[in-house]
Amino acid sequence: MEEHVKRGYLNEDFRLFHIRDRVELELNYHYHEFDKIVVFLTGNVTYVVESKAYFLKPWDIVLVPHGQIHRPIIDTNEHYERIALWMNADYLRDSSIGGDDLRQCFAKAEEKNFALIRPDSAGRVTLMKLLNGVESAMKSKEFGHETMYRTSFLQFMVELNRISAGDDTDKNTAAFRSDPKLDEIIAHINANLGSDLSLDSIAKQFYISKSYLMHKFKETTGCSAHRYIQQKRLILAADLIREGLPVADAGARCGYGDYSAFLRAFKKLYGVNPSDVV
Repeated sequence: MEEHVKRGYLNEDFRLFHIRDRVELELNYHYHEFDKIVVFLTGNVTYVVESKAYFLKPWDIVLVPHGQIHRPIIDTNEHYERIALWMNADYLRDSSIGGDDLRQCFAKAEEKNFALIRPDSAGRVTLMKLLNGVESAMKSKEFGHETMYRTSFLQFMVELNRISAGDDTDKNTAAFRSDPKLDEIIAHINANLGSDLSLDSIAKQFYISKSYLMHKFKETTGCSAHRYIQQKRLILAADLIREGLPVADAGARCGYGDYSAFLRAFKKLYGVNPSDVV
């Protein structure tokens, strides 16, 4: 698959899904415009985020910041049960009080290029109770159920951030598989979306051949390096435009020297002009 697909639309501040099924079709690599948490409950699943594959155990938590490509690889002989939470990044920021950013866990995942949290037994129990509260409030029709729904969700996010701050699952090499060289390359790309990211320049910087770069990238991430770079640039541009940056400036900030080329690429990916992004 050459182009990653945007999946799902989030019109609320957040949404919870509790799903138990046998997925017969492998999901292709895709991305969202919202932040996503997957709480794994049962099944046999390897979850791939960007360049790393995570071997999930019950009550593992996968953090997928908006714009990151990901894909579950599912053993269809077993039921795959999980709780998925979708959330608007602005809602998390707006709900943060006293300087404590509720998106901190996602920021940490992006900074470390590591998406997995494996809570200890006490952390699992606490998160289980809080998630039960979110799900119960979501289904309730009693007085104040919407307030309880929002409050219980924010309590869950507070606890998750506390657990994330002390989590060291990235040191457990049995929990994931990655290619250190490709990790470096992807980190370099995402940190330099406004700079020269030609495949020749990347190959030269990392002392590898261009053909090896192209092969390894496609094998690991599901699309070509060129396409990955273009999509990451456009995702960043959309974020900058939503933050109020003029369209032309956003294109230039993301490595597009040709404004017309930026407009064409943006409309092809999003289906709308940059000025129509909300």
